[in-house]
Amino acid sequence: MSETVHSDPPRRLLGVLFLGTLLAALDIAVVGPALPALREAFGLTERAVAWTFTAFVLANLAGLPVMAALADRVGRRRVYLTDVALFAVGTLVVALAPSFGVLLVGRVIQGFGASGIFPVATAVIGDAYPPERRGRAVGMLGAVFGIAFLIGPAVGGVLLAVASWRWLFALSLPLALVVWVLSARTLPESRAPEPRPFDAAGIVTLTALLAALVVGLSGLDASSFTEALAESVVWGPLVLAAALVPVLVRVERRAEAPLLRPGLVSRRPVQAACALAVGAGIVEATFVLLSSYAVSAFGVEGSTASYLLLLLVAGVTVGAPVAGRLLDRVGARPVVTVATLLVAAGMGAVSLAPSLAIHLVGTVVLGLGLSGILGSSLAYILLAEAGADERAVAQGLSTIFLSIGQLVGAATLASLATSAATTVGGYRMGFGVIAVGAVALSALARWLLTPRAV
Repeated sequence: MSETVHSDPPRRLLGVLFLGTLLAALDIAVVGPALPALREAFGLTERAVAWTFTAFVLANLAGLPVMAALADRVGRRRVYLTDVALFAVGTLVVALAPSFGVLLVGRVIQGFGASGIFPVATAVIGDAYPPERRGRAVGMLGAVFGIAFLIGPAVGGVLLAVASWRWLFALSLPLALVVWVLSARTLPESRAPEPRPFDAAGIVTLTALLAALVVGLSGLDASSFTEALAESVVWGPLVLAAALVPVLVRVERRAEAPLLRPGLVSRRPVQAACALAVGAGIVEATFVLLSSYAVSAFGVEGSTASYLLLLLVAGVTVGAPVAGRLLDRVGARPVVTVATLLVAAGMGAVSLAPSLAIHLVGTVVLGLGLSGILGSSLAYILLAEAGADERAVAQGLSTIFLSIGQLVGAATLASLATSAATTVGGYRMGFGVIAVGAVALSALARWLLTPRAV
């Protein structure tokens, strides 16, 4: 059974949920600064080290519906505590990893544990807060990700300057312990009165499709693209991914509660939001690899490179409230159009920058552009299109397609950086392709979005 909504929930409840979300968000924020150190410590290529990010995202995506279903059935408090404990176990494995293979196992455990922290926290708020106060509470949790990306690079820079990369991950362990203890004392037990059916076939098919796509893209070779496509380790997974697309469509059409609700995805504005989410995910993947690029292109120290991300985050921070206000005044179409063109300009500047100063200007423009795509615009479009019973599914679509973009972006950029004549040349090629893609996305969004429909 589900607990009654509290008219006056304790303030410490939101504080505990805030800390739990910060725990998961900080792990994402410190991965970028850690990559150059991991590459050096384990003697990895850019292609291999990118799996530090990819393994987490893939496990996180696979775990989202699993944790949501479990929370509805066995109770949100139990699942939340299990998720925090799983995340802590994965963190310990990563921090103590004697090899890169063991580190990836830890990243998978971390990703699977983190997959339920934010969704379960949101569900707890829905149980504990009256409708008129839920928006503000969920908004505070959403703001944690911005805070994490402000804190993460600074913490990463300090720790890498005085200690090893292991401390970047080990730092989460005390916070995980605090979150677990406070959650055990504070979180009320609740579950859905009528749990939704679990789309097991859908999540298995989607995960297999994305894993095959990532493996295929990871094998691309910028110096001999045609020859690389002829290799079975490349075309085999890509063909499998393509073959699984119609399988996924068929599975979702038959599912009682599909991950990708066909009736919702068939609407043009929703298709635009999904395309924007993929684009935003690809750009987010560049965040993770920008530190490695700065080290290779401009000779920046690994500990210093993490600080450079602060300017990009500043662009997102400044642009987000402006984009939110403009959405109410002019609608999504002009905001998205300008935002995607800013992403193209920023990524183009990063791709062609002859100096660190121009590179940094490009990252600020990139952040400003991303602020008009990620978060507010996606939520605005999906909330306008989704019915009351579709809102959770619609926001789930946003998460799924963001993850797809992150996986594709990380795998492709890492492959280009590894296989091009020079690492810097490979990165610049990848950034240039993303810039062109952002221009195409702008045209697509203008076609899919009506002037004031959303």
